[in-house]
Amino acid sequence: MTSLASSTVPSETPHSSHRWWTLAVVALAQLMVVLDATVVNIALPSAQADLGFSNADRQWVVTAYSLAFGSLLLLGGRLSDLVGRKRMFIIGLIGFAGASALGGAAGTFGLLVAARALQGVFGALLAPTALAVLTTTFTIPKERARAFGVFGALAGAGGAVGLLLGGVLTQNFDWRWNLYINDVIALVALVGAIFLVPNLRRTGPRPKLDVPGTLLVSGALFGLVYGFSNAEKDGWDSPATWGFLAGSVVLLTAFVLWQRRASHPLLPLAILKDRNRSTAYSSVMIAAVGMFGVFLFVTYYVQQTLHYSPIQTGVSFLPMIGMLVLAAQLSTNVFVPRFGPKVMVPIGMALAATSMVLLTRLGVDSSYAPDVLVPLMFMGAGMGSIMPASMQTATLGVDRQYAGVAGAMVNTSQQVGGSIGTALLNTLAATAATGYLASHTPMTAAVAAAAAVQSYSTAYWWCAAFFGAGAVLAAVGFRRRDQGLSLSTAHAASPQAASPVREDAVTVGA
Repeated sequence: MTSLASSTVPSETPHSSHRWWTLAVVALAQLMVVLDATVVNIALPSAQADLGFSNADRQWVVTAYSLAFGSLLLLGGRLSDLVGRKRMFIIGLIGFAGASALGGAAGTFGLLVAARALQGVFGALLAPTALAVLTTTFTIPKERARAFGVFGALAGAGGAVGLLLGGVLTQNFDWRWNLYINDVIALVALVGAIFLVPNLRRTGPRPKLDVPGTLLVSGALFGLVYGFSNAEKDGWDSPATWGFLAGSVVLLTAFVLWQRRASHPLLPLAILKDRNRSTAYSSVMIAAVGMFGVFLFVTYYVQQTLHYSPIQTGVSFLPMIGMLVLAAQLSTNVFVPRFGPKVMVPIGMALAATSMVLLTRLGVDSSYAPDVLVPLMFMGAGMGSIMPASMQTATLGVDRQYAGVAGAMVNTSQQVGGSIGTALLNTLAATAATGYLASHTPMTAAVAAAAAVQSYSTAYWWCAAFFGAGAVLAAVGFRRRDQGLSLSTAHAASPQAASPVREDAVTVGA
C-alpha cells in the first residue's frame, strides 16, 4: 500500500455552484484539442494546393502536432500540478489560440509546420490540465460519474466531430478556417476559465520540477511517436524507424529507474502500481488503436469507394457520435455504478470488436446503410462503454497534487495508441494491398478498388484482435466492483478529502 501526501489547499470548495459550468468550459477545451488531431486532415489537399508543398512533406503538418503533443504531455501534467490548474489552463488556451492563428495565416509550408508544432506544445499543457480540473472539481461519486460521462464522450467522439467540421469548413469556406476555428472556441473557453474554473491555492514548500525525468520521458515519447510515424512512410526496416523505437525503449527504461530514486518524481510510480489504474490506461490505449482504424479506413472507404464528399463523410459518422454519447451517459450514470469497469469495459471492447468484424464484410458494392451504419453504431456503443469508465478509473483516488500527471497519463495513453495504430495498421493495410495486386493481374480500376477494400479488411481484422485482447485484459485486470469502489468511497467519504482546508493521505495500491 502506498500513500501519496498532498500539500494542496483549495481556496474554495470544489462543490461550488459553478462546477457544472466548469465542466462546460473544460469540455470545450478538450473538444478543441481532440478534434484538432483530425480537423486538419481534410484540409490538407487544399492547403497543399495553396502552399505548394510536396506529397512527401505533407505528413509533417500532422506529425509536427503529434510529436510535440505526445512528447510533452507528462511535462504538461506535472506543470499543472506545480504551477496551478487554472493558471496553466489559461496559458494553454491562449497559446493554442495564438498558434492556431499563426497557422491559419501561414504563407509558407515551414510556418504552417511550426504553428502545428506550437499547437502540440500548448495542447500538451492544456489537455492534462483540463482533466485535472475535472478530477479536482467533482469529488462526489455520482456527480463525478456524470462529468466523466460527458468528458469521455468528447474524448471518443472528438475525432469524428473533427472530420465533420473539417469537411464543412473546407468545402464552404477555406482550409485556413480549420485552424481559425480554434480561436473562436478558445475565446469562449478563456472567458469561462477566468470566471468559472476554481483556483486551488498551494501552501507549504513548492516541489521542484524533475528536470532529468522530464528530459528522459520527453525524449522517450518523442522517439516512440516519431518511430511509429516514420514506419508509415519508410517501413519497419528503416533505421529512422527501429532506431528511434529502440532509443525510446532505452530512455523509457532509464526514466523508470530514475523515478524510483528521484526526490520529486515527474511520475510517481505509485500511480501506476494500482491495478485498476494501470488497466484503465491500457484500455484507453487499446481503444485509441481501434478508433484510428475506424476514422482512417472508414473515411477512405466512404470517400473513395462510395464517393462521398467531405461533408457527407463527416455526416456519415454522426450516428456513431449519437450512439457514443448515449452509451456514455447510460454507462456512467447507470451501469458503471452498478457493475463497475470490470464488467463495462470488457463489454465495450466486445462491442467494438463486433463492429470491426462487421466492417470486414464490406465490399466494392456495399452501401452505407446498413453495411457501414450498423458497425458504426456498434463502435459508438463500445466507445461509450470503454472511455468514460476507463478515464474515471484512471484518475480515481489520486491525490490532488498528482491529478495533473494522472490526467496526462490518460492523454499519453491515447497518443501512444494513436501512433501505434497509425504505423501498424497502415503498414499492414499497404502490405495486404500489394499482395492482392500481385496476385490479380493485369491491374485495372476494378482490381485497384478491390485491393483497397481488401487492405481495409485486413486492418479491421487486426483491430478486432486488439479489442479482443483488450476485453480479456480488462476482465482480468480490473478489480471486482466492491474492491474497485472501496478506493473511491474511502476517498470521497474521508474528512480529509472533503475538507476545503486539508487533504492528507490517499491510499493507492492493490
